Amino acid sequence: MFDWLQHITNWLVYEVMSLSKGEHLSEALNFFIYDAIKILILLFVVIFFMGIVNSYFPIDKVKNYLSRNKLYGLEYLMASLFGIVTPFCSCSSVPLFIGFVRGGIPLGVTFAFLITSPLVNEVAIGLFIALFGLKTTIIYVFSGVLLGTISGIILQQLKLESYLTPWVQKVLANAQQEQDTFIAEKQTLSQRFPVIWKEVKSIIKGIIPYLLVGIAVGGWMHGYIPEGFFEKYMGKDQLFAVPMATILAVPMYTNASGILPIVQVLIDKGIPLGTAIAFMMGVVGLSLPEAMLLKKVMTFKLIAIFFGVVTICIIISGYLFNLIL
Repeated sequence: MFDWLQHITNWLVYEVMSLSKGEHLSEALNFFIYDAIKILILLFVVIFFMGIVNSYFPIDKVKNYLSRNKLYGLEYLMASLFGIVTPFCSCSSVPLFIGFVRGGIPLGVTFAFLITSPLVNEVAIGLFIALFGLKTTIIYVFSGVLLGTISGIILQQLKLESYLTPWVQKVLANAQQEQDTFIAEKQTLSQRFPVIWKEVKSIIKGIIPYLLVGIAVGGWMHGYIPEGFFEKYMGKDQLFAVPMATILAVPMYTNASGILPIVQVLIDKGIPLGTAIAFMMGVVGLSLPEAMLLKKVMTFKLIAIFFGVVTICIIISGYLFNLIL
């Protein structure tokens, strides 16, 4: 989807700035420019689209439908499956998370999407089949969807809405007020556009500082942390290799496609598949830059609970992988 942007970024960093490919600075800068522009584009498109949707589909109706109709957990499964068809890294999924919350989608359902989206997508699935075979890929996809679904259900039961930041509460209040105005005055889309556009600018302006800091940290990690840095902590003889791999993965940052070649190297060096996959899930789904971005919409307590639940589920998945495969 963003190959054109990667080509422009490569040209800017390696040609215009005359930096050598493979150097720490050039790789970190390339990562920062590419991800910053990509996520800003996604943020703009998603918030603008959700603004239009929200203006026609009142938040209260969405909430009432999901609360009155017993879907028996299918809403969490559907959110996880939707995450598969959105090939984004964890930071890129944050704009959609904001859009879902603004649209009145329950927090647990939104979390199910946020967890699954970076872990499982069609690009990663294709690479997984090529590297590890069909059987392992099916188990991985199933575990990724199950991880998002179960984590979403757990987080919903904890009733964490009060731990959203005041900024989000204000965004939700503004969205409801706008809808009431639209409905009362029966405005056309062209009449609604100035209000929607104003809200888009307000949201983007509020999140940009967190966005740039988070991506800058991710860029530094991408460029300066060596690939083999954590291998000695994840040997097959280590009883706590799976939780260690998951925790050590948090400071790193890349998408599923980017981490898969590293996972293959780890397995070739004798690290168990479940441990390597737990490491991959930790890198993709529990990145420090993602936490910095989420700080705009969640309090520290909510981020800690979110990361804690997902970490436990990843560790369990890693041990199960080691038993099954």
